[in-house]
Amino acid sequence: MIKMMSVLGLGLLLGSAPVVQAERISMKESETLYDFSLRRLGGAEESLALYRGKVVLVVNVASRCGFTKQYAGLQKLYTERQGEGLVILGFPSNDFGGQEPGTEEEIASFCSKNYGVSFPMFEKVVTQGDKASPLYVFLARGWGEPKWNFHKYLVGKDGRVRAAFPSKVAPDSAELAGAIAAALKE
Repeated sequence: MIKMMSVLGLGLLLGSAPVVQAERISMKESETLYDFSLRRLGGAEESLALYRGKVVLVVNVASRCGFTKQYAGLQKLYTERQGEGLVILGFPSNDFGGQEPGTEEEIASFCSKNYGVSFPMFEKVVTQGDKASPLYVFLARGWGEPKWNFHKYLVGKDGRVRAAFPSKVAPDSAELAGAIAAALKE
């Protein structure tokens, strides 16, 4: 397993919330989602290998976006399909229009209070460009970088990306539901 190292971008503070700045590493074709570790919101480092054998929907989220209401749909999807092996991982990002300026505490409180979010939420990350988190470099390879908040990557049980969905694809869309169902059957 490749060890991933993230460092707090001391010079990249947005408000009072630190942004994770990734060290560029060489990507291997054999790399999977399970090769990454990131810190949970307000918590400890967590290996994504914990989700081995699950279908994972990775979403870059923001609290002040026109798509923020998708949190409700994501939570509903997680609640309904978790027992079948689906997990949703939320990654706050301030990349698009400064729409996630909050601290970890503010983000966690917002998600809990307004949407009852119970799916795993991780530290704020950069999702595109030269400072993108190694996780997002991996996800974007062959699928493209997110163009806005609430971009979704569907990862199969083998840890490899199966599909990517732009922000406008809602959590309850037939397109996403079909892709999740197919991945769960694999």
